[in-house]
Amino acid sequence: MSAGRSADGREVQIPLQQVAPSLTTPLSVVPPPHRPANPWPPGDPTPSPGVPAGFLPLHGGFRDHFVETPESKYCCEACRLVLCQPRQTECGHRFCQSCINDILSRPSVVCPADMEPLFKDKIFKDVCCHREIMALKVYCRSEANGCQETMSLQQIPEHLNVCAFYEVPCPLGKCKERMMRKDIPDHLSWKCKHRESSCDFCKTKMPLTDLQKHKETVCPAFPVSCPNLCSFSSLPRSELSNHQHDCPKAQVCCQFHRYGCTFKGLNQDLRTHESASAAEHLRMMANRNSTLENKVDDLKGELLERYKVLPALSSRLSDLEKQNDELREKNRQMEQKLATMQKVMSSHSEKLLETELELRSLRLLRDDVENLRGTLDAVRTRLTSLEQGGRSGTGASTHTLASLETQLNRHDDMLSVHEIRLADMDLRFQVLETASYNGTLIWKIRDYKRRKQEAVAAKTLSLYSQPFYTGYFGYKMCARVYLNGDGMGKGTHLSLFFVVMRGEYDALLPWPFKQKVTLMLMDQGPTRKHLGDAFKPDPNSSSFRRPVAEMNIASGCPLFVSQSVLETGSYIRDDTIFIKVTVDTSDLPDP
Repeated sequence: MSAGRSADGREVQIPLQQVAPSLTTPLSVVPPPHRPANPWPPGDPTPSPGVPAGFLPLHGGFRDHFVETPESKYCCEACRLVLCQPRQTECGHRFCQSCINDILSRPSVVCPADMEPLFKDKIFKDVCCHREIMALKVYCRSEANGCQETMSLQQIPEHLNVCAFYEVPCPLGKCKERMMRKDIPDHLSWKCKHRESSCDFCKTKMPLTDLQKHKETVCPAFPVSCPNLCSFSSLPRSELSNHQHDCPKAQVCCQFHRYGCTFKGLNQDLRTHESASAAEHLRMMANRNSTLENKVDDLKGELLERYKVLPALSSRLSDLEKQNDELREKNRQMEQKLATMQKVMSSHSEKLLETELELRSLRLLRDDVENLRGTLDAVRTRLTSLEQGGRSGTGASTHTLASLETQLNRHDDMLSVHEIRLADMDLRFQVLETASYNGTLIWKIRDYKRRKQEAVAAKTLSLYSQPFYTGYFGYKMCARVYLNGDGMGKGTHLSLFFVVMRGEYDALLPWPFKQKVTLMLMDQGPTRKHLGDAFKPDPNSSSFRRPVAEMNIASGCPLFVSQSVLETGSYIRDDTIFIKVTVDTSDLPDP
């Protein structure tokens, strides 16, 4: 998009693809004595209301004829024309938007004025300079056609919409010619090939280019001659069809040709033929009538024969209908049997699956029994050896049993340690799997009823969520919920709090914590009417200072949502609720 200024100072956006090509005539410091016929491209359909296409050059600066020579500060450092959509660089130089875009697309991006490096994010719009340029006085762009008006640059679009010397296309649309706006009436009156004209014969209005074809082909009042070259040399086209029927020189056939008459001749000879051949025509009609009567008699006999067969066919049709009904009933019964069989097969499949599961459990039990038997045999063998050893020496057997018990206790202790470490590792893996590093927590709380009852009974007053982070090296946080409420909301509300936890990278982060926090209870229904609240942390609160313990004091909403709203809406589904906590990370610096 290109930007300009309308007459009232507002910025006007013009699509670049609709802006006319830029001009080749450079801006002259002193107005040239002889300007070209029309240096600006003709106005195409306007890209936006009140702004003709071509107001902004496609490339480079403005090439208008300025009343006074523009100051050098209004000229582009690249194209040396008056700035179009000025952009100012960090080093203080100004360029047209298209010119600075060309410079930024080069491999080495430096300012052509002082060869200083340029950076795209440090180039900004010079709104003040743009406003001053749009206020400069210029001559009308139709000056070469005779317009002597002067105006500010931003008033050009408004003026060109009414300028009598501005070149526009023919308003009829089909004509390819262009003319000054003041010449349109003359053009439409007698120059345009597509101007409206009336047919001299039927008075129908149409474009002049279609008039001749209309006369030659479809005009109903246009005079035409009879194709039979009769005495009527000229008659309207609409009457030609009726004339052809009555034309004395038209070639016709005798109206009795379907009875066998072969006469063909002119229309004027037909009456003589009919008078002379009346008897012959009657004879032909009598013969034809006799033939038709014979055919009618034959048809009557054939119909009588077929009528005799009708009762048998009717009886056969009745039998077929009965058979069809019987087959339909059998088909219905077969469909019922098939549905019953499918139900039986389905129940058998379920029983078969249950049997397979039972067999699988039996196999596992059998394997356990075999293991127990092996262990029992080993114990029996060990006991036998111990009994034999006891007979030979009681002291030695006692010492052996003591050593075995010691080993057993040591193994039990090691097993307990391993189980504790395994549980700890499992907990760590669960935390890592559910951890979020984009500042958003989705907390799924299952068994809501049981946990609510435990909160009411003061067994478990609050629950902590898994930790989440603003980034891999960002703040560590979690949420804390009181299902039966806390403080002012105890017994009536669900209380929801935000907690800042001690993280591994706290030394690299800015303190106190200042990020906006949004708390939300997710609606699981189709309307998705989530309940939420947001707050900006108080920098003086100890809840948002750098943690010295495992976590800071929680901060949030004791009256987050009432129990009645929570339990009557669609916020609980399958005994589960979802809580979402979002921390704004848009302005958070990298550690």
